[in-house]
Amino acid sequence: MDELLSEQLEEAKMLMDEAIDHLDRELLKIRTGKASPAMLNGLLVSYYGAKTPIQQVASIGTADSRTLTIKPFDKSAMGDIERAIFEANLGVTPMNDGEMVRISIPPLTTERRKSLAKQVKAEGETAKISIRNARQDAMKAIKDEVKNGFPEDAGKRKEEQVQGWVNTYNKKVDDIVASKEEDVMTL
Repeated sequence: MDELLSEQLEEAKMLMDEAIDHLDRELLKIRTGKASPAMLNGLLVSYYGAKTPIQQVASIGTADSRTLTIKPFDKSAMGDIERAIFEANLGVTPMNDGEMVRISIPPLTTERRKSLAKQVKAEGETAKISIRNARQDAMKAIKDEVKNGFPEDAGKRKEEQVQGWVNTYNKKVDDIVASKEEDVMTL
């Protein structure tokens, strides 16, 4: 009985970890006015008819704090890379010089910064919802075990442990969101 409960609690903790990881990945996609190869994560290029992650068809780097460089492994993919960037609607214009594609990251307007800060908060709230759902599953598992004969005081201790995890993970989310908001709002 206790072993099953332990497995369910570990699964809940794992879901909370995944919520934090997902938040980190999503926030990498939000640009802060600085060039970052992570901005292109998840971008798919139609390469010989197949949707392929851009990292598999080109090397991505930064020339300076405002310029991304994309050097295709196969020069015939240059047009496909440009098209994928246009279609991704990243708010940037790729420039092809025959050797590589360059993307200049324009400075963000104050209005755009505020919009991105709202997006960051929304991602943080989504992570907190995932954490609350994991807590709800864990609490249900504890209550079910108590009904099946697990000692009530031990059940209360497990509930307190789960709530401690939730508080810790929510604090992590708040810290990550505050840091990213600061990045976005900094000129």
